[in-house]
Amino acid sequence: MSPLRRLLPSALIGRRLLRGVGMLAFCALSSLAGSAELAPTDAPGDIAPRVAACIACHGREGASGNAAFFPRLAGKPAGYLYNQLLSFRDGRRFNADMVHLVQHLSDDYLREMATYFASLDLPYPPVSATSDTPTEMLARGKTLALQGDTARGIPACTQCHGTALTGVLPGIPPLVGLPRLYLSSQLGAWLTDDRHALAPDCMAAVGRRLTTDDVNAVASWLAMQPVPDRAKPVAALPGPLPMPCSAMPTAAVK
Repeated sequence: MSPLRRLLPSALIGRRLLRGVGMLAFCALSSLAGSAELAPTDAPGDIAPRVAACIACHGREGASGNAAFFPRLAGKPAGYLYNQLLSFRDGRRFNADMVHLVQHLSDDYLREMATYFASLDLPYPPVSATSDTPTEMLARGKTLALQGDTARGIPACTQCHGTALTGVLPGIPPLVGLPRLYLSSQLGAWLTDDRHALAPDCMAAVGRRLTTDDVNAVASWLAMQPVPDRAKPVAALPGPLPMPCSAMPTAAVK
């Protein structure tokens, strides 16, 4: 069994434990789904109570801890969050719970949700500096994250996600402050062609060049990195993108 496959069952167990709580919150948002084709200005009340279902999995105000499976939403670029909500709704990403929540929501509603979570300025939880990952695997992960692998056409994570890996506006997410299981599962989804983005799908191109050992190494190293205080996505890329990417359609490319 591959290292990636060994990681995935633990994530599934976490999802099942949360499902009972989550379904209670799903009912709250589902009750709005029938009228969700309306523009957000037509929906009752402020956006915060209308996205309350999200906290069942993503934690208080979308700021999940680093031991959870689910990713943090608070403070991520609004363009990135919006694109992911569209992808769940339109079939490029596959998660039954997420599809259930957003399948009837309009573009404007999804954009309002993304803007709300992007506006939250909440501290990250402390990151553990210890890991059961072998030292040589962590070293491999660090090399991939900071230098890439030119011989295999794998760019460094920092080339796209920013020097501090805190994301880049408007559409590239941070990689620090995320749980290892989430990182490994999402990198694995690119590798196995189970996750997609609008063309040009740069991460799909990178994912096809990764091995399961690469995925586990870089996910383990990233999950141990300290997060800068009040980390925010930076306004500009550190340089030209290594390849065209739909997340930054107007960015210069090498």
